[in-house]
Amino acid sequence: MHFSCRVLGLSFSSASCRLAAAVCCHCLKVYRSLLLTVSSMASSSTSSVQKSYKYDVFLSFRDEDTRKNFVDHLYAALELQGIHTFKDDERLEKGKTINDELLKSIEESKFYIVIFSKNYASSSWCLDELVKIMECQKAIEQIAYPVFYDVDPSEVRKQLGPVGEAFAGHNNKGEVGKWREAMKEASNLAGWDLRNTADGHEAKVINKIVKKISLELRFVNLEVDRKLIGMESRIEDIVSFMEMGIEDVRLIGIKGIGGGGKTTLARAVFDKICFSFEGKSFVENVREVSKPLIFGLRSLQEQVLFNVLNNRSFSIGSVHDGKSVLRKMLSGKKVLLVLDDVDHLDQLEALAGGLDWFKPGSRIIITTRDEQVLVAHGVKWIRDVNLLSQDEAMCLLSRYAFGRDIPVQMYKELSLKVVHYAAGLPLTIRVLGSFLCGQNELEWVDAIERLKTIPLKETLEKLELSYTGLEDDYKEIYLDVACLLKSWKKDDAIRALESCGFHARNGLRVLEQKSLITISPDLELGMHDHIEEMGQNIVRRCDPDEPIRHSRLWIRGEIEDVLTKDLVTEVTKAIAIQINSSYGEENLGYEILTKGFGNMKNLRFLHVDSDTRDWPAKIGVGQNFPNALRFLSWRRYPYCSLPKTFQANNLVALQISSSIIKQLWEDGETKVSAKTLL
Repeated sequence: MHFSCRVLGLSFSSASCRLAAAVCCHCLKVYRSLLLTVSSMASSSTSSVQKSYKYDVFLSFRDEDTRKNFVDHLYAALELQGIHTFKDDERLEKGKTINDELLKSIEESKFYIVIFSKNYASSSWCLDELVKIMECQKAIEQIAYPVFYDVDPSEVRKQLGPVGEAFAGHNNKGEVGKWREAMKEASNLAGWDLRNTADGHEAKVINKIVKKISLELRFVNLEVDRKLIGMESRIEDIVSFMEMGIEDVRLIGIKGIGGGGKTTLARAVFDKICFSFEGKSFVENVREVSKPLIFGLRSLQEQVLFNVLNNRSFSIGSVHDGKSVLRKMLSGKKVLLVLDDVDHLDQLEALAGGLDWFKPGSRIIITTRDEQVLVAHGVKWIRDVNLLSQDEAMCLLSRYAFGRDIPVQMYKELSLKVVHYAAGLPLTIRVLGSFLCGQNELEWVDAIERLKTIPLKETLEKLELSYTGLEDDYKEIYLDVACLLKSWKKDDAIRALESCGFHARNGLRVLEQKSLITISPDLELGMHDHIEEMGQNIVRRCDPDEPIRHSRLWIRGEIEDVLTKDLVTEVTKAIAIQINSSYGEENLGYEILTKGFGNMKNLRFLHVDSDTRDWPAKIGVGQNFPNALRFLSWRRYPYCSLPKTFQANNLVALQISSSIIKQLWEDGETKVSAKTLL
């Protein structure tokens, strides 16, 4: 006898049939339980996905009662606040069947505002709308709000008074029952009784309605993108920093590395608080749009006016004129303005020139990579954007790669490698997560291995914008730090850079303000892994396989390749090499080392760090050094003196600590001042 289990995919002989039956009985229970779990998860996942709507609000009203007064004013106020509203005379396309079009518009709206008036119930059209609205509210996540314009809520609920009289004109008993029930349900919802709200002032009631809908839409919008990780605490930090209860004008700067989430954070804060302001504008990509300096800034000024003044178009003759117009038109409104990716003071002066441009209570958020732009404009409140923690990064990667909050078990170790590579940078995680989604394990391994030699292009392009905006000498300092000086003490780095002719103190300050370097509390130079990778890629990318053409050398294998070939190069400007106890003389002898250095005619910086005492001291002098050297540092220099051919006419700094050197040159010759010795 033969028995098989389809669930487990196992086969049993006749001798074990009884055991097989027991196993399969248990297996079937587990299988059914698993199916229920999966089904539940799928249902939960489906329900958690929010439906997107064509309209924010659908207005239901009786034309002859309210269209030319309350409804028109309400519609205008909603639209001015950026709330996409359906009103049949504004939205219906000619040639469409009006009934089908209206029903579809109801289904495609998130909120409903039903304006009950004395003659509302006399229209079968309005009542059919109401029935559909109440069906949608009960079935999905749509919400209806009643407004009792010139009737009492109890009259609508019980169909008494003018409402009852309006109903009396309907003869279709089958429809009347549904209509009455819909009116009863709608009248029990929370809403606004115009006669008992704000002393009956229509304008004040409309403001309350608009504020309520704006607040509801804010919660909807914040929930739309589930791939935003760790955003809530970051939003709260910025909002508390803004001190919304204080009636002053405040400029807030958010600074940080490119791809670090500044724009995402600013957008999330904007969406959270914009309903509290009388005017709002989110100006994206200021740096990019303003590149054609005159026309670009002018178009941005027009955009701010258009947004803040509720879609009123302005034509500005010049940037100078635009400043005057902005000051005049914005000073009467409590404004929320976001200027995203600012990189030049001119941009701030054109778009938010002074505190007197804005009404008290206004808030202006500026995102930038360059802190100096904020400082120069007098921005007192500045926040650094925090990169993702490892847990946040893992969650973000998982959502993009697997559609869930944690990685699939078999990809956990690979996911950790990706997270380690990204080093907290949201842009890198999103790009890699999207790329790796649906890939098999071997493809993940291949992608991770590729990153070791070929940096992620999309990330580097974003980061390199900070580099391209630097002055030429600051670019050189940045490349020196990325390739040679990372982890050096600040004072040591300044000494080395100044020896090479750079204005290092200002240079490092500029790099720090542009988020290209960091300086730790113990004054050590730091740099995000991708910023370091970008600098090294800039040096190597034109000729990646020909290190003799690189301006800086720091990779041991490439240095060995260049020096042992005994080739003359005028390209290499700086070298940093570390020799440790596992790196034997048979690979790269000191004679070859110093002789090879002599071939680098424009070498200005040489740093050799040896941590081994095992190499024997060399009797005599070193082979050669190029006369262009300005900074020479060699810990445990193995010779008794420097090469006689080394003139040192350009040498500014000489560091030869822990060395056996007895005199700088043979026969006690002096070629450098005591000031040069460090």
